Amino acid sequence: MSGILELKPWSLEKIVLPQHTDHAGVMWHGSYVRLLEEARINALLNVGLAYEELSRKGYELPVIELQIKYKIPLFHGDRVSLKSWVTPGKGPRWRWRTNFYKGHNYLSAIANVDLVLIKKDFSEKRLLRNGPVYIQKALLDLQKGPT
Repeated sequence: MSGILELKPWSLEKIVLPQHTDHAGVMWHGSYVRLLEEARINALLNVGLAYEELSRKGYELPVIELQIKYKIPLFHGDRVSLKSWVTPGKGPRWRWRTNFYKGHNYLSAIANVDLVLIKKDFSEKRLLRNGPVYIQKALLDLQKGPT
């Protein structure tokens, strides 16, 4: 992953809402996963790939591995900034590295999410090493970051 942080990241700004927190007002671990998904879907839209269109055409990008390292907690009312970088992983994997920042200055968590492209054909699901050209182009555009 050396050099990846030098690229311009995909960004998402959010506020930690009551539904994101546990009874103590600390952001619940499942909320991190929801924000990671929102960040991915927004980035895909920015390269012209609507996730709902992928699904209609029988493609999915399921998560096959997820790791989150928590550094400092986020609390109800905190502003959180997500910065994401996309790289090809091992084999057909696409890795998203996302840093969560409390405000813009304090690293709160680091997430690595690996996805693969699959094609659903009736009841069968096939892993694709290379999808259609438009999907390959969008995934390559994701690596470059926003323009």
